[in-house]
Amino acid sequence: MTVGKVYLVGAGPGDPGLLTLRGKEVLSLAEVVIYDALIHPRILSFIPKTAKRIFRGSQGKAGAMSQAQINTLLVRLALQGKRVVRLKGGDPFVFGRGAEEILALVEKKIPFEVVPGVSSAFAVPAYAGIPVTHRALNSSFTVVTGHEDPSKNETQVDWAHLAQDQGTLIFLMGLHTLPELCRRLIEEGKDSQTPAAVIQ
Repeated sequence: MTVGKVYLVGAGPGDPGLLTLRGKEVLSLAEVVIYDALIHPRILSFIPKTAKRIFRGSQGKAGAMSQAQINTLLVRLALQGKRVVRLKGGDPFVFGRGAEEILALVEKKIPFEVVPGVSSAFAVPAYAGIPVTHRALNSSFTVVTGHEDPSKNETQVDWAHLAQDQGTLIFLMGLHTLPELCRRLIEEGKDSQTPAAVIQ
C-alpha cells in the first residue's frame, strides 16, 4: 500500500497575493484539501476541480470538526495514498494547531511538508501602516494569544512581564476578550495611555 503525503500550507493573512508560490504550487497538485474558515475564495480557486474539498467548519460553531477529528481525517486520507493539503489561515505554527496535526502524522509515520505562511501577526499591522519594530523606539515584539485554551487550569501568559515589556505587544484573536486583555495589562502596571490599535 502506498502512503500519501500531507502538506500543511499557511494561506497567509487573507490577501491572496500573500500566499507563497510554494503554497500555490502544492494546492495545484492536491487530491484533497481540508480548509479553515476565512480562506479567501481566490486562494480556493487554485485547487484543481478534480480535488475533493472539505470545509472543517468555523471553530466554536455548531458542526465544526474538532481537532481530534481533523487529525484522524488527515491520517486516514494519507493512508489511502492521497496528496492531502491542510490549508490554514496565517502560518500553520502560529496559533494554528499545526503542531498537533504534525504529531498525529509522525505517530503514524506519514510523510509531511510544512509550507509556512505570512503571519497576520506582522502582516496586518504592516498593511495598517504600523511597524512592529522601529530602530529608535523598540527592538522587539511579542505575539500572544488573545484567548487561551479554556481547558487549562491556569493561564500561561506572564501578564506582569508583558506589562513591563517595552516592545510591541501583539494579541491575535483577541477581539472578544479585548476588555479583559487591557484590564490585565493595566492591573500589572501598563500605562493606560499606552498607544494601541485594534485591527479587525
